[in-house]
Amino acid sequence: MGGKSCFFIGHRETSEEIYPALYAAVEQHIVEYGVKEFIVGHYGGFDRLAASAVKAAKHLYPDVKLILLLPYHPAEQPISTPDGFDSTLYPPGMESVPRKAAIIRANHYVVDHVDYLIAYAWHPASNARELVKYAQKRQRKNGIQITVLTQVAI
Repeated sequence: MGGKSCFFIGHRETSEEIYPALYAAVEQHIVEYGVKEFIVGHYGGFDRLAASAVKAAKHLYPDVKLILLLPYHPAEQPISTPDGFDSTLYPPGMESVPRKAAIIRANHYVVDHVDYLIAYAWHPASNARELVKYAQKRQRKNGIQITVLTQVAI
């Protein structure tokens, strides 16, 4: 990963109501923090909204890159780079990771290698919340900077 980078983590069942706050966070990371690469998964509502926010921001900031995280080996589960994405990322060393643990391990790899995390993880018993806790441990060691979006009242 070249330059400052940011990863997204959030709940699959995220409402579209979060989009304005998500877009504002993306723009803040570009303008104020100098982020050039955004990495997102593709397994739920939050990932879809995060990708949409970055794609929209790319119209104003064309040097920004959007990267799709692949937790499963591309030979096992082929996926072409979707429209609006610049590339894909399959973390090194994932070949021997059991399929059941692949998403969690891929997420940990990215958290260990990015500068920023934008999170929407309010549900206490979730993998998203656990990843935020994992990132907070790294944050205390002068690592990743975390932006937590708050739950939107509906």
